[in-house]
Amino acid sequence: MFDKVAAAFSVVALGAAGYAVFQTGKMAGTVSQTAAAISAGATTGQTAVVDAAAIEKYMADDPVSDKVIEAYLRANPEVVIASLEKYQVDQRAAQQRQQQQADIDLVADNKEEIFEDGYSFVTGNLEGDVTVVEFSDYNCGFCKRAHTAVTEFIESDGNIRLVVKEFPILGPGSTLAGRAALASAMQDGGEKYGPFNDALMRHRGSHDAASIIKIAEEVGLDVAQLEVDMKSPGIDKMMKRTFDLADKLSINGTPAFIIGDKVVRGFIPAEELQRLADAARSS
Repeated sequence: MFDKVAAAFSVVALGAAGYAVFQTGKMAGTVSQTAAAISAGATTGQTAVVDAAAIEKYMADDPVSDKVIEAYLRANPEVVIASLEKYQVDQRAAQQRQQQQADIDLVADNKEEIFEDGYSFVTGNLEGDVTVVEFSDYNCGFCKRAHTAVTEFIESDGNIRLVVKEFPILGPGSTLAGRAALASAMQDGGEKYGPFNDALMRHRGSHDAASIIKIAEEVGLDVAQLEVDMKSPGIDKMMKRTFDLADKLSINGTPAFIIGDKVVRGFIPAEELQRLADAARSS
């Protein structure tokens, strides 16, 4: 029974990896060379690379002895480990390529709602040649780090249009802060949103009603009006639209960014933001 299991497992491992390291002294390419490499590998202890497709074909046409395979794997267990490691790397790369293509399609299908929803705060260079969209939460530690990185990136580049999506997912304090930020844009033509957003992000620790009201007072908002606007049906609709969009884009954490047709889920430093913006410009 072990012979059969070893044989099957070796074929799966080798086929998944694409290549496997065997102990012969030369490159094996043809079926006959492959057979010789496998057989010799069990006894000689030399080194070469054997093509996995040739192995599979040979084993289909003229199966190698189970005992030869078993002996080789017993003597060289690192072959299986290396094959499985390469298989995992290849699988992750394939999944990333699939996700990237899916993201391109998702951005194209939801372009207007992403870049021009009519209610999310827009800052930076309003005529910028690249738009960056950020989904953030005021209780998210990585969002606070991202806030600093994005500010640095926008100032350094000078030609970035930033759209901020309020995406409070970390509890009641997050929801209150997100609603307050949206409501702040209803005062003074939206001029208080920027300072309010900045102060909320720079606040140490989590937010609750007391911290939000205190910051609103500090930046000069009409707190009484803010509290009324936070409860308005209009804010409900804005929140729902953002959550619906995040769901369509498979965004379930913060921060998240859309730059050109790329979706980035997680924190990235200013340098990476710049690289992605430059790539968007050249595409």
